[in-house]
Amino acid sequence: MCVGVAVGNVRSARMVIARSELQDLRLPGPWETVRVLKNSFSEQRSCMHAVHAAARRIAKSPSGTAEAFDVHVGPLPEALLAPRKNLFSTLFHATYLTLEIPRPRRMLYGKLNHLFRIWVTSADNLLDGEDKCVLPLVMPGTSRVMRDVVAIMTADRVLWRLLNDAVSAGTLTADQADVLAEHSLRCLLPSAAQEASEEGGIAERPAPEYVLDTIHVLKTGLLFSIPFLGIDLIEKKLSPDRVDRLKRALMAFGGGCQLLDDVRDVGRDFVERRHNYVLSALAKDDPDVLRGWANRPITRDDRLYRNALPACLPALRLGFEKIVDACRALQAEGMLPRGAPVTRMALAIVAALDLEELAYACTEP
Repeated sequence: MCVGVAVGNVRSARMVIARSELQDLRLPGPWETVRVLKNSFSEQRSCMHAVHAAARRIAKSPSGTAEAFDVHVGPLPEALLAPRKNLFSTLFHATYLTLEIPRPRRMLYGKLNHLFRIWVTSADNLLDGEDKCVLPLVMPGTSRVMRDVVAIMTADRVLWRLLNDAVSAGTLTADQADVLAEHSLRCLLPSAAQEASEEGGIAERPAPEYVLDTIHVLKTGLLFSIPFLGIDLIEKKLSPDRVDRLKRALMAFGGGCQLLDDVRDVGRDFVERRHNYVLSALAKDDPDVLRGWANRPITRDDRLYRNALPACLPALRLGFEKIVDACRALQAEGMLPRGAPVTRMALAIVAALDLEELAYACTEP
């Protein structure tokens, strides 16, 4: 789940955006000119605020709790609300605008998307020892693990609050709310099983084709189908063919981003023995490179792709091509304007995923 649903990671709950972070207030490059994305981001931001407000009402210690043991939800960090941090979530919400889903239901789906973001990111934090903030819980001490446990528990309670409110408002029937609640877990289980298979490291590297067609679909492709949960279960009057085209476009976009992640994270995935398309390609075609790395002191932050460009650049180009094809498909469905510069947009994603130094290779023949 390393792509998740945002470009970039929020590593601390900062209240003030530093001058060096001001570029994060814009969508990457040409993406900021797309009208539907601007409208989508505005609504998605409202959904984030609504989830945060519900969490503040729910996740708070009982009255009379000693200050040393008080737990509550703090203010929503401005850094978390920056458009660049929310490109994927904005794309997801733009699907609802493109399909002209009535506002009450699309806002509910947007809130559910943010709950998925809390669940997935908190689970990643627990698995990977990271500290990405999606729900700014204030707890005593420096516990990272318990903070993520409480974040997952809080998101579950918020889910029921939102669904009950939707039933009361007539946005959903009680049966529809029950179905959404059940499937909000079910749709994550295959991806969870894939993550579980990597705990403790993998024993051997499968063929790169298996990583691409199976691991990446479970790791990222399924996460890019999450915004279609409400569409598939509730929006029965929409064209199934159009929904399928949009779903395949977003899954291709996610798959392309996962390939770029695999290039960037070669060092991390080598050290942690995680699935990685580039590492599987090396295991198949140039295992001496992996044996050489095994005899060197390597950290997870090492940019090993610089030492394996013959394997990394084809993976980079494949990911780039997937993103370009996805953007063209989104153009055909009206989510992106006909004149959108899809190549520039894909290059902006390469830069946003911290691979700008390799962008030159994306468009080489």
